Amino acid sequence: MRAPLFMLSASRQNLGRLVLIRILVLTAQAMSVGLAWLSELVVLPWVALGTTLAVSSLICAATALRMRQSWPVTDQEYALHLACDLLIHSVLLYFSGGAGNPFVSYYLVPLTIAAATLPWLYTLLLAALGLASYSVLLFFHHPLQLLITLQGEMLDYGMWLSFALAAVLITFFVARMAEALRYQQQLQAQRQEALLRDQQLLAVAAQAAGAAHELSTPLSTMSVLLKELSQEYQGQPMLQDDLELLQQQVKLCKGTLQNLVRAAEAERRQEVVEQTVREWLEGALQRWHLMRPEATYRYECLGRGTPPSLMPPPPLTQALLNLLNNAADAAPDNLEVRLDWDHQWIRLSIRDHGAGVPLAIAEQLGKPFFTTKGKGFGLGLFLSQASVTRAGGTVKLYNHEDGGTLTELRLPRVYGLH
Repeated sequence: MRAPLFMLSASRQNLGRLVLIRILVLTAQAMSVGLAWLSELVVLPWVALGTTLAVSSLICAATALRMRQSWPVTDQEYALHLACDLLIHSVLLYFSGGAGNPFVSYYLVPLTIAAATLPWLYTLLLAALGLASYSVLLFFHHPLQLLITLQGEMLDYGMWLSFALAAVLITFFVARMAEALRYQQQLQAQRQEALLRDQQLLAVAAQAAGAAHELSTPLSTMSVLLKELSQEYQGQPMLQDDLELLQQQVKLCKGTLQNLVRAAEAERRQEVVEQTVREWLEGALQRWHLMRPEATYRYECLGRGTPPSLMPPPPLTQALLNLLNNAADAAPDNLEVRLDWDHQWIRLSIRDHGAGVPLAIAEQLGKPFFTTKGKGFGLGLFLSQASVTRAGGTVKLYNHEDGGTLTELRLPRVYGLH
C-alpha cells in the first residue's frame, strides 16, 4: 500500500515530479524527431537519435519502478538523476546541431530544479556539468542540415517551442518542488518544537513526581500531629474547629497526591472510558464547579446531531480544568462555555469578562513558569497546551471584541471514535 502524498519525503515527491517532467519532455522530443523525419526537411542520424530516446525511455521506466521501492530518496540520488537528464539532453543535442539547436535552453530546467531543491554543492556540480556539456557542443556536434529557405523559420519556431516548454516546466513543477521542501521544513520545525515541549514536560513531570514522593511523609506526620492535638485540646471548641479545618486540608492534599498516582496508573493501563464529548464536558464542568463554587457560568451546546464519542485521557481532562480555572481567575462571574462540532473538529470555547490578554505579554503565554497572576507556578496553560497538542488539537487565546478573553480548544474529530 502506497503512502499518502503528504507523508512522503520532499525528495521522493520531487523525484516523482521529475519522472513526470521526463515523460513530458520525452514525448516532446519524440514528436519533434518524428515530425522532422516525416517532413524530410532535415537530415539527422535517425538511428542514433532513436537509440538515445529509447535509452531515455528505459531510464524513465526504471525510475518509475524505483519509486515503488521503500528505501528513501537521498540528495545524492536525486542529483544523479538530474545529471543523467543533462547527459541525455547533451547526447540528443550532439546529434541534432549542438549548441545551435534551439532546445539548448532546456539546460536551464534541470539546473533550476537543482537550485530549488538541492544543497548548493550539488547545484554547483550540476551547473559545472551543464556548462561543460554546452561548451563541448560548441565545437563537437553533428551538423543540423535544414533547407535554406526554411532555416530561419524553423529556428524561430524551435526557439519559441523551447522557451514555452522551459517556462511551463520551471513555473509549474519547480514551484511545486520548492513548496514541498518548505512543507517538509515546516513539519521538521513542528517536530523540533514538539520535542522541546516533551523535554520540558518530562522535566516538570520528574519534579512533580519527586515533590509528590517527598510530600507524602510530611503530610502523614501532620495528620498524626493534628489528631493528637485534637485529643489533647478537646475542651477548646474554637481550636477544635481550626484543627478540623487543617485536618481537612491535609486530607485534601493527600487525596490529590493519590489521584495523581491513580491517574498515572490508569493511563499506563489505558483504562480510559469511552463517552460522548457532551458527557465529557458536562462531567468536567461539574467537577470544576465543586472546585470553584464561587464561579458562575452559562453552558451551551451548539453541535447538531449525535455528539462524537471519544476516550479522553486524564491529562486532557486536566487541561480543560486548567483552562476553566484560568478563565475563573480572570473573572469568575458569567463565564460562557460553548461546545460545537462538525465533520472535522470538536470545538470548545470559554469566554470570560476580565481584562483580556495584555498585548505586551501575549507571545509569552503558554511558556513554562510564566504567569500573569500573583500566585501560581505558570504551568497551567503550558501543560494544557501540551496535553491538547499531544491529542492533535490546539489551544488559542484571543481578546474578545466585546471585552474579556476567548479561549478556543479544538480537537480533531478523528480523535473521537465516531
